Amino acid sequence: MAGWLSNVFRLGLKELASLAADTVLAAFIVYSFSFAVFSQATGIKTEVANAPVAIVDSDHSLLSTRIRDGFLQPYFRRPALIDRSGIDDVMDRGVYTFVLDIPPRFEADVLLGRHPSVQLNVDATAMTQAGVGGAYVESIVQQETRDYLHTHGVDDQIPLTAVARTFFNPNLEGLRFEAIMAVLQNITMLSMLLVGAAVIREREHGTIEHLLVMPVRPSEIAAAKILANGLAILVATGLSLLIVVEHLLHVPIQGSIFLFLGGTAVYLFAIASLGILLATIANTMPQFALLAMPVFLVLNMLSGGVTPLESMPEPLQLAVQASPAMHFVKFAQSVLYRGAGADVVWPQIAVLSLLGTVFLAIALSRFRAMLARVQ
Repeated sequence: MAGWLSNVFRLGLKELASLAADTVLAAFIVYSFSFAVFSQATGIKTEVANAPVAIVDSDHSLLSTRIRDGFLQPYFRRPALIDRSGIDDVMDRGVYTFVLDIPPRFEADVLLGRHPSVQLNVDATAMTQAGVGGAYVESIVQQETRDYLHTHGVDDQIPLTAVARTFFNPNLEGLRFEAIMAVLQNITMLSMLLVGAAVIREREHGTIEHLLVMPVRPSEIAAAKILANGLAILVATGLSLLIVVEHLLHVPIQGSIFLFLGGTAVYLFAIASLGILLATIANTMPQFALLAMPVFLVLNMLSGGVTPLESMPEPLQLAVQASPAMHFVKFAQSVLYRGAGADVVWPQIAVLSLLGTVFLAIALSRFRAMLARVQ
């Protein structure tokens, strides 16, 4: 056992030196965990921001004025007052995303309990902003109407409403979600590509023959590649969370970073083993890239980070239980978003360990067969 560990350590140092010498690959790792994370987190917005809104105020009452003043930045621009006859024109030209039409005698009908209707016209070509912003506008109208009725002592006319309490992300900021998800996606992509590329590079450069004449076993070669490349990604992940996510993007990390990095190490073991498995199937680097990218896309799309697991068909929910990415996303969200401890996330870590063992067993079997063909 001591000899095995010694060989893995020395081979791991060789892998780290090879990675450091590859400036393009090293620069890609730095870019993926810095600029790529920052740009993805800040470039994708799921909440309303500076939405253009216009109001047709046919009532000119105190209540309609309060509703108009309820549209505040940075969610909405200052509302513009337009005439009802101009609604179709400004909507056709895409001038405003939202046009709120307040009818005549709106305030009087509200005070008399007649439940008047307010029309909201939405330009849904900006689909995300339109869907979320419509709920914002509805909430503003309801809140201002309730407050107005309360000041007039007619609380009995206020309809029963549900109060939502949002945990872990009170302001529903998409930045908090996108920043963490960008880091998780890069962990999956790079762990698979780096280890697989290391195997392909040995074969293309002819250095695989040098390893075969040395007193080392296939398991030692595979373990060294997993440990060395996994260590590089683990260090990059920790620095990305501390520097980019927490300090530059000001996204709070609720749980223990050390617990997250421990679970990430187990996940890297599983995904790196999958990378070796894919590398034994491909013969060249272009073939490996064409094989690895679809696998990464499937793992990412079905991980629960893009589409909630509950939204998938039941047979697919059962099938993705074999995906380490799904268990890793669940683990990461529990630790980084909700501050969960080891007593909560140990089932995900156990499943990742099991999947990694299975992938490594299959990968070693094919790796040994590949080395036998080279000999």
